[in-house]
Amino acid sequence: MNLSYKISDNDNFVNVLQVLKEHFLLSDRLITKLKKYKKIYLNSKETYTKQKVISGDVVSFILDFDEDNSNIVPSNIPLDIIYEDEYLLILNKPAGIAIHPSILHYDNSLSNGVKFYFNKIKLNKKIRIVNRLDRNTSGIVIFAKNEYIQECLIRQMKTKELKKEYLAIVCGILENSSGTLNFPIARKEGSIIERCVNPNGDLAITHYDVLKTFNNLSLVHIVLGTGRTHQIRVHFSYINHPVLGDTLYGNPSDLIARQALHSYKISFIHPITKENMTITAPLPSDMKIFEL
Repeated sequence: MNLSYKISDNDNFVNVLQVLKEHFLLSDRLITKLKKYKKIYLNSKETYTKQKVISGDVVSFILDFDEDNSNIVPSNIPLDIIYEDEYLLILNKPAGIAIHPSILHYDNSLSNGVKFYFNKIKLNKKIRIVNRLDRNTSGIVIFAKNEYIQECLIRQMKTKELKKEYLAIVCGILENSSGTLNFPIARKEGSIIERCVNPNGDLAITHYDVLKTFNNLSLVHIVLGTGRTHQIRVHFSYINHPVLGDTLYGNPSDLIARQALHSYKISFIHPITKENMTITAPLPSDMKIFEL
């Protein structure tokens, strides 16, 4: 991947470094790597970051260097690819599979499957996850094919340009057909996994609309205002409408074997093409049993 920018008369850039940091918004860490691999250019010639620039100069960098990704073992796990290009791999994750390898999921996480796929297409890059889902939450997961793309999309999450939408089935009939849950969330004392509403916690905002009610259950459309761990599950449990089947924040259910939560839509600006992207993932079969 080769990105370039031509200095105009209206620019006030002094040197190459300023272009990399202020135009491309590169992190110091990525600039250090580009310097190490000698992948920074001025007018198509290798250069150093302190080199002065003038109007008409073209500053560019290339992200074609290989990376060590041996920390993740490849496993031939089927991937449901929703979208792919030179820069992004977007998957529909089934429930029951972890995103990251761990002691319990050393070789059977989604990242292991992506590593196998990267090997197949001869992409020697680290496995870079943009957004994360709990093991038993299904839906859209974005993998960036290089560090620059990951940085761009994480920045969009912080600026709210990347918008995440969910569908959930919660217990009971909500009093209001739409609303915003604004309750701070913190780690529950004595637990490394569980979260709880705590006045001293981090800001957490969840917007929702009820789409349908049935059999004392509600199908809700959710847009996250923030992205705290377990945010949706904690918030709906706190208002006494836990996600159906959520054994950590509610109760098990005979209707579904996991929490009925699905990441069904993500919208963002493509870091390279600048196109407005909207990616959707259909509701999985175990959430269709209610004939929504």
